[in-house]
Formats: sequence, C-alpha cells, structure tokens
Amino acid sequence: MSKQVADVGTLFLHEAGDEYAVVVRRDGDRLLRGRLELKETNAGPRPGRFRVKDGDDDVPRRPEQFVEMARRASRIRISEQTSREGREELKAMLEGYQLEAKQVRTCRYCAAKGRYSPLTSETAIEADGEFICPDCARRELEREANYRGLRSGARDRLEELLLEVGDLERVTNLLSGQLDPELTKFDEISATTDEIDLVSLRELDVHGELKSRLEEFDELLPVQSLSVRNGLLEGRDQLVVSATATGKTLVGELAGIDRALKGEGKLLFLVPLVALANQKYEDFEADYGDVLDVTIRVGASRIRDDGNRFDPGADVIVGTYEGIDHALRTGKDMGDIGTVVIDEVHNLGADERGHRLDGLVSRLKHYSETNSCDTQWVYLSATVGNAADLAGKLGAQLIEFEERPVPIERHVTFADGTEKIDIENKLVRRAFDSKSSKGYRGQTIVFTNSRRRCHEVSRRLEYDSAPYHAGLDYGQRKRVERQFGDQDLAAVVTTAALAAGVDFPASQVIFDSLAMGIEWLSVQEFEQMLGRAGRPDYHDQGTVYLLVEPDCTYHNSMEASEDEIAFKLLKGEMEPVVTRYDEAAAVEETLANITVAGRGAKRLNDRMVGEVPTKHAVGKLLEYDFIDGFDPTPLGRAVTEHFLEPSEAFLLLDAIRKGTDPYEIVAEIELREEE
Repeated sequence: MSKQVADVGTLFLHEAGDEYAVVVRRDGDRLLRGRLELKETNAGPRPGRFRVKDGDDDVPRRPEQFVEMARRASRIRISEQTSREGREELKAMLEGYQLEAKQVRTCRYCAAKGRYSPLTSETAIEADGEFICPDCARRELEREANYRGLRSGARDRLEELLLEVGDLERVTNLLSGQLDPELTKFDEISATTDEIDLVSLRELDVHGELKSRLEEFDELLPVQSLSVRNGLLEGRDQLVVSATATGKTLVGELAGIDRALKGEGKLLFLVPLVALANQKYEDFEADYGDVLDVTIRVGASRIRDDGNRFDPGADVIVGTYEGIDHALRTGKDMGDIGTVVIDEVHNLGADERGHRLDGLVSRLKHYSETNSCDTQWVYLSATVGNAADLAGKLGAQLIEFEERPVPIERHVTFADGTEKIDIENKLVRRAFDSKSSKGYRGQTIVFTNSRRRCHEVSRRLEYDSAPYHAGLDYGQRKRVERQFGDQDLAAVVTTAALAAGVDFPASQVIFDSLAMGIEWLSVQEFEQMLGRAGRPDYHDQGTVYLLVEPDCTYHNSMEASEDEIAFKLLKGEMEPVVTRYDEAAAVEETLANITVAGRGAKRLNDRMVGEVPTKHAVGKLLEYDFIDGFDPTPLGRAVTEHFLEPSEAFLLLDAIRKGTDPYEIVAEIELREEE
C-alpha cells in the first residue's frame, strides 16, 4: 500500500448507494479503485469500512490507510452527481483531517464503474438529462449504430456531430429520420461566379434569324461567352464542361443553328435518352420550326425502322446515341452534317453504354470524312474528372467554366424505406409552402431507383405530385413538365436514369435512394442530380437531402451499403471519364465499324477514346461467323443492327432453332440483363 499512497495524484469520491466509490488517478492512469463506508462518531463522520478492488475481489483495508492516501493526494474531488447530503458528509469527514475537496462535474457512467472523468463545458455530452464524457457517449452511439447496422462512413459522420453539438439524443434521433437542420446539414456549396468578359448580343456574329430569337437577352451567359470568345462561331471543336443550369446547351445551338441557317450543313443534336430527345425535339421545333426542318431519331427506331417522324434530309436531327448509331449501321444517308453536338458526353465512362458512344463518335467522324462534310464537334458535360485529358482524346478545345449560379445546402438523415416517404412528405410540404425572393414556390425533384417506387412515393405525398419516368408516354411526360412549370405540382418523382436531362426548375432535390436500378450512383451521376437543385432565375438557394437507409442494398450484387455509399458520394472526387473494353464490347464496336467502314475499321478503332484490342476482336468475329473478310455476314449484319452482344445473339439463335416462343426469348434476354 505504501507505494500506492506515495504515488497518489487525484483522489475522486462518488456516491454509490450507501457507500462511496473511491478512485485514485495519476497522469491519466488509474492506480486504485475501491469502496468507502463512513460511520458516525462524536467527532463527526469518519472512515469506517474501506475495501480496495483487486481483480474481481474486494480486499479489506484499514480505514487509516484511506486517511493516509487522502493526505498524500495532490487534489481531492467529489462528483457533482453525489447528493447534497452525501457531499456534505464527505466534506465534514475530510475537514476532520484538515483536508479540502472541490466539487466537479464528472461522467456519471464512468463514476458508476469506478472511473474518474471530469467534464468541462467543451467535453460534456448531454444524455438523458445528465452529462457524460465523450468516450461513454461514443459507446452509447456505437451501440445504437450496431443495432441499426450502420457502416463506417455514417458512423464517422455521427461521431463528428456528437462532438460538435454535445447532445447524444439529438444525434441518435437522426437514425429515426429526424430533420434537425443543424444536424442534417452536411455542408454548403457556395455560389461562385468567375469574372468573364461577357459577349453582348450586338457583337454576336450569327444569322439574323438566330439573333432575333435571342433578343430577350442583352448578353450571353458566362460559359456561352467563354465559348464564343474561344472560336465557337469560327468552327472550333470544343468540349464544354460546366455545372448544370449554366447555359451549356445554347453553346451547341449557337454553333449548329447558325450553320444550318447559313446553309453550312445540318445540326445533329445527340442525347442519351429517348425522353430527353423528345424534350429537345419539341424545344427545337418550337424555337426554330418556322425556319428549319426539325426531325427526331430515337433508339426505338433501331428495331422497328418504320421511318415515322424521321426525315434524314431535315436541317436539325435530334436523336439518341443509339438512334443515330442505328442509322449509321444501316447505311442511312443523313446528308451534309455541319455540326454534331454530343450532350452528356461523360457517358463515355458508363459501364454498359460507354463503348457504344465511343464507337458512335468514331463512326460519325468517318461518315463526315467520307461525305466531305466540314463538321464541327461540340461536346457538353456538367461532370468530367479528367476534362483536359478527355478534350485531348476527342481532339477538342477545352472550355471549362467553374460556376454555381446559386448556393446549395446538402443534408443527410437516416431512415428505413417506410420512414423515407414520411420525411419526403415533410420536406415537400416545407418547400412548397415557402417562396423565394423572386416569387416562386419551392418545388422538389425526388430521385429514386425504380419506376414502381416512383408511383409509390408520388401516391403517398400529400401535396400534388406526379411520377415521371421513361415508361410514361410522350404526352404524359409533357403534361407533367407543363404542370411543374406552371407550379401546379409540388414535386415530381423520377428515376435516377432520367437525371441527366430532367429540366424541372426545382429548388430542392431529394434522394429517396442512391441507386440507379441495381447499381450505386457514381460521383458524376450524383453531382449531375444534385445540380438540379436551385435555378438562378427562380430560387435564392438549392437544397439537397440524402435519405439514407443504414445497411441497405437494392440487389445482392451490391457490395457496399447505402450509408457507406452516401459519404463516398458526398466526399468523393469526380472520377475520370474512361471508356473500358471487355471482349464483348470490343467485338460489338469492331463489328459495327467493319459494317460502316469495311477495311477502314482499324482506323476507326484506333481513334476511339478507349483502347480496343482490334486483332483479338477480329479473330472472335471470324470465329463467330459474324464477318467474311471485311464484310459482315448476314448474321453479323443482324447482330450489329440490333445492338446485340455475342452471347445474346447465340441465345437467340439457339432459341429460334428450338422453336422457343418469342416472348420467352425476350424474357430470357431481360433476365440475363438483370443478373
């Protein structure tokens, strides 16, 4: 005992029932833990029974040893949680030996377990109306996180909040979908505006018909001005990278419409989705239909090529990537192409269709060269991680404009699938019941991962809303767009697949899920979607909410959980756009290039953004009987015209030979694509 007494630092006393816990600490280490009972004497309270903890045993010690230890202590502290009567009894006992003690606020959880954890205003965490230390608060939070199945990224975030706000209950309430704005707010992306020498409409050297349609503007927006000042109207090929709602689309129009009006070749405006093509077709028809012929070519035409609506001789052709590619693969004559605008060009990095866009660009360039077209190329994207590298591979000048027109607040809360809709209801109501300084109600886009979920969420929202996805017909989608534009709808609920070009002036974006179908969103897709929140002409700021379900996946092939993905997306850096080729992709694009260019196919392969193993692909095409020399066989032509992978072609052939019902064949292919 003498060594322990000689080394005493702080003696801590805490009421524990009818006795007092005793802890001795020095330099952060606990030297002794025990129990003390007091007895009443004529001279006042004095040490009675004293026991010291030794492993699982309580070892009796003489009361005088407690007094000796107290005298050697550099300080004596009594916990604030000790009752007033208990504190008075301890002080009276100590005063009998001319010793003083101070009262300290300490962690009750620690004190009950024989630990001394003094608290300050900076370290105290409120829990159940009391204060505990950060370590105990973390343990309680960890227990709740384990119960909820919360993964690492979300745990780190909750721990940050715990230390920041000092309230355990407020933080754990987040796991039940609470919308405490101080806690849900992850960060704010400030509005930024670069200093750009804007181009006035008067100095814009374009066809009079185009200029007359721009008369509502005194000057171009910054990204448009930057593009024009760097040679857009002199025919320079450009990759234009700028945030959503900064005016990139008009860059393509300025070049393409001007050249079409001047008789310098038609405009091809290409987008990734049928819904976007329909929307853009309507816009061009409304804006320029009186002076230019406008037509549309969408992906559905690749199977039933009935020629409806599509006029290859039109001045403006709006199309999906696959729709125009099908025209090339089937040898359609599209006349003199003056301008090609590829919207959402970051799709070059998409897993499933990146190689098809890569091949399409190469085949279109071959068409332009073969037909002696003086074609200008304009590539548009809001999200590119390796913009300079991609511009070099595309042979285009990079026009990169870092601007966000309005600030965006990003929020995170946690909820399961049933709680999410209740939260969405509150958020949609809150937004729609408010107005911006510009007089517009707050409206919401809810992004989710399936068409079925679109209808479920929309049906259960109290304020007027509508589902919006590629499964709706054209008229239904236009009606939703019109109602939203007229502020008759508080919200639209749409699939992540339509995020690239959904043109709704929303103030708020809610992520009902962080998946697109059965795949997690990429950082590019996530940034594109959240960029829909807030328009400069409508709103003062944008708001984004991620509703995250702990330990959730939407398909057994998903390796991470939604709470892990959430913080990777929020903190993630933009991935580079890279087109990757597996064997099936290399075979498909090489076959398409042979179909279009014959012996020139290798040159088409070589100038593609991704690296295509041409020699290996040609060997497989010969093995599969898809080509004969440098000509596609009838089988190869059918495969390439219908955008089939080799495995799909062989499945079809086998099923046809067996006399399988056509619907069963289609179902089999659909099931394979889901796997």
